[in-house]
Amino acid sequence: MVEMVDGMDVPKHCRTTFSTYQDEQLRTQGNKDYFITSGDKIRFFFEKGVFDDKGEFIVPKNRSVNKVGHALHAYEPLYEKVTHSPRVQGIAKRLGLVNPVILQSMYIFKQPGIGGEVTAHQDATFLYTEPLGRVMGLWFALEDATVNNGCLWFIPGSHKSGISRRMVRTPPGTFPLTDFTGREQDYDDEKFVSAPVKKGGVVLIHGEVVHRSAQNTSENSRHVYTFHIMESQDTRWSPDNWLQPTEELPFPPLYTQ
Repeated sequence: MVEMVDGMDVPKHCRTTFSTYQDEQLRTQGNKDYFITSGDKIRFFFEKGVFDDKGEFIVPKNRSVNKVGHALHAYEPLYEKVTHSPRVQGIAKRLGLVNPVILQSMYIFKQPGIGGEVTAHQDATFLYTEPLGRVMGLWFALEDATVNNGCLWFIPGSHKSGISRRMVRTPPGTFPLTDFTGREQDYDDEKFVSAPVKKGGVVLIHGEVVHRSAQNTSENSRHVYTFHIMESQDTRWSPDNWLQPTEELPFPPLYTQ
């Protein structure tokens, strides 16, 4: 990833800030073709405040990136190998998944001092299936994830209550390119439980569990590799989702490489 960031060449008009705040998604991610067409590509998304008003970096490039996504699993051999590894396949098989496919992959930096907050959300808001309960995230800690540097927090049992909000594509030719239906619930801070994990550990994330992570105000980064899989057997992938398979990259089966 160090080599990829060193060699990245992102046009100034595509230097997109990544945020999970709803209003900023509509203003930045969802409004930009750079984001909505990234499902079959490798693209770079940045933290707030890392560019001047001309789009030039004001911090070192390696400290500017929020995440890289969303097709590392398809185009970078190391990430492809990890994603399809026998141990990952073994997890899916033990969970009874018959024909899981890979939806997207990301490398998340959680930069020291500025790593942005990820607000409370459910992955099924963005990766919707019918029926629900067919999507799972695998979240690999490449460094220790602690309460101080922005580990995950979950509301236990929240995966049993469905979802109240969806991010959807708007009709072709309209603006913005995505919108939200429904609204995010208000969550009780006291219900969240931290999930620190040591380097090398993996967290399995149910598609409907409510989770978040705080801004990283520490001096230590919190790098992770994460990807989402879907049980495709007897499952309908919503055509309204921002992420869609393409002719260049259909969702690849997890059990083959």
